[in-house]
Amino acid sequence: MSTRGTHPGTAGSGAAMAVGAMTCVQLGLAVSVGLFEQIGAQGAAWLRLFFAGVLLLVIVRPRPASLSRRVLGAAVVLGVVTAGLTMLFMEAVQRLPLGTASALEFLGPLSVAVARSRHVRLLVWPALAAVGLVLLTQPWQGGADLVGVAFALGAGACWAAYILLTQAVGDQVAGIQGLGLSIPVAALVATVVVGPQGEIPTLTPELVLVGLGLALLLPVVPYSLEMLALRRITTAAFGTLMSLEPAIALVIGLLLLHQVPPVWSVLGIAFVVTAGIGAERTGARAPAAAQSREPCPLVT
Repeated sequence: MSTRGTHPGTAGSGAAMAVGAMTCVQLGLAVSVGLFEQIGAQGAAWLRLFFAGVLLLVIVRPRPASLSRRVLGAAVVLGVVTAGLTMLFMEAVQRLPLGTASALEFLGPLSVAVARSRHVRLLVWPALAAVGLVLLTQPWQGGADLVGVAFALGAGACWAAYILLTQAVGDQVAGIQGLGLSIPVAALVATVVVGPQGEIPTLTPELVLVGLGLALLLPVVPYSLEMLALRRITTAAFGTLMSLEPAIALVIGLLLLHQVPPVWSVLGIAFVVTAGIGAERTGARAPAAAQSREPCPLVT
């Protein structure tokens, strides 16, 4: 017998996975600052996706024939969206301050959080997260490049689609096996897009090692954690928890790059942490929603 109420234990584990994923992302970005300068933003995006695709093909060994046509199609679309999210955001941060680009990109998952909320009280958390993001990123500072804004908004749309597709694939495919198809597809899309531009870097032994390590931080480990998290919490809660990423970036910047956050950023952290706690307490998925379909494994 099950109820439609929330389940704090399930929500807590899902929230922990989401925070772990964001921490990996920010660590990867901090480590790869020099890499972006060496091979360019698109080269770095391709390197991440290429080695992530190789790793997941080896680890997961997907069998597309074992999937239904609908699930296979969703996994392929998820791969295309993942490639778009990665490459569009890299283009945005070349033209805009990182905080401004992040704030614009977050409009995607925040829209998902608001649109999918079924209870009025859940709407409070995206509102608090939005205030926190404004305080953290202070987008009113500096001039805005309209092309960069367009790229950031495109990345936000991809992020919103990524959240919805990840949950759909995660509900149908056991564990992280859906990534065994979606990430190689993302790598293929990136190769098709970046290759003609001549931005695919020459793979030296050192760059291969860097690429493998970066692929684990971005995207293998975080994307795997996100897919598992979306099996435990709602898209509204997940979208709200993503607002913690600027706060995590500030903490990592303070610890690794010795960047002391201003008062406005500290206030922003308080808002997004409050929103994250609220999402964790009210965002567990109902068992009926999470268990209504049998998993469709890619491997036996």
